[in-house]
Amino acid sequence: MSRIISVNTQDVRFPTSLELDGSDAVNVDPDYSAAYVTITADDGESGHGFVFTCGRGNEIITAAIESYGRLLIGRDTDELVNDLGAASRRLVHDSQLRWLGPEKGVSHMACGALINALWDMRAKRERKPLWLLLAEMQPEEIVSAIDFTHIQNALTPADALDILRRGAAGKEARIAELQQSGYPAYTTSPGWLGYSDEKLVRLSKEAVADGFGLIKLKVGGSLDEDRRRMRLAREAVGPDIRIAIDANQRWEVGEAIDWVNALAEYNPWWIEEPTSTDDILGHADIRKGVSPVKVATGEAVANRIVFKQLLQAGAIDVVQIDSTRVAGVNENLATLLLAARFDTPVCPHAGGVGLCELVQHFSFFDYAAVTGTMDNRMIEYVDHLHEHFTEPVRIDGGRYLAPRRPGSGAEMHPASRERWTFPAGQGWLELGGRAAVTAGVS
Repeated sequence: MSRIISVNTQDVRFPTSLELDGSDAVNVDPDYSAAYVTITADDGESGHGFVFTCGRGNEIITAAIESYGRLLIGRDTDELVNDLGAASRRLVHDSQLRWLGPEKGVSHMACGALINALWDMRAKRERKPLWLLLAEMQPEEIVSAIDFTHIQNALTPADALDILRRGAAGKEARIAELQQSGYPAYTTSPGWLGYSDEKLVRLSKEAVADGFGLIKLKVGGSLDEDRRRMRLAREAVGPDIRIAIDANQRWEVGEAIDWVNALAEYNPWWIEEPTSTDDILGHADIRKGVSPVKVATGEAVANRIVFKQLLQAGAIDVVQIDSTRVAGVNENLATLLLAARFDTPVCPHAGGVGLCELVQHFSFFDYAAVTGTMDNRMIEYVDHLHEHFTEPVRIDGGRYLAPRRPGSGAEMHPASRERWTFPAGQGWLELGGRAAVTAGVS
């Protein structure tokens, strides 16, 4: 019998603000960062997880992960990884720590990092990539991992079982298809708000040449600038390539409707995060006001309960899950099943360090074992920082290729973690004064 002996955290940050990679109307100077955790058992078994942030404040989530991690020290490893529903509830519903949320924000994401690390451990133990582990699990075990608290007026355990049992038909063939040809992707790499016109046009053309059928542009800084950039992008990619736009919660409801309609001549496919993700009724009003442009949201949605209400209210056309915003794998499974219940496509968010590596597993599982369709479904892709991971994403012809290594994809090379540990890693020391300005440290 093995037990958990350590929960080690690291504050890892990359200076992406120096080139304005990841910049948008709200996050104008992001340093892509990971509040990283490694859970280790006394027999050497380990699991990795992290929470993505944009730099400042990464130390707060790192500290929260450390605090929650104390609940795992000394626990039986088999007990944790063989009942990940119970492990999740132990963290998320802790009688004292849950007061910090409950089920939202820093504390919830900290739980998610630990839960994801336990799933990473489980997948490595079974020598499978996470998506395949999930796809081959029995429906009853998937359902037992999900917390149905406060969502049973939209999705019951019986509903979830029905969806998964229906999804079992043809599953083996779909798994083989995924292993052979992967899953559709779209790219945000051309569209960061801080990029020059030349870079926007060049990267848009390159995206089409690389096989992407949709690119995404950040909007919301200036309407005149957005119209000009949309015109340049449309001219670069032609009439048949979809262009999505993303305001990162920048607007008021009426403003969002007016702004999107002012861009309608360039045929945007969806408007992402047009207003606060907490404003469910606002999203519903925007959806009515900008149709036929679709409304997408999810990367900053706090939990499954908000997703439930967005779907119940008919407020969104596209669900965008994020691998580190909610409480880990378990809660993302709940959201996938909610989306299936409401027949709403899931197009995961992956704009950030390591998010491509993690979130691809959910779409692969969704196709293999839940919906059995890729219609209007795709995974976001950004071409940043993949070299730091032990299994970086593989893209070919605008498609994610199936992860092959056991685990969740979260494991980062030790050398990368050490070099970019903030503020004393060698990479930050070499940046000198520039690092201090970028990270807001005096």
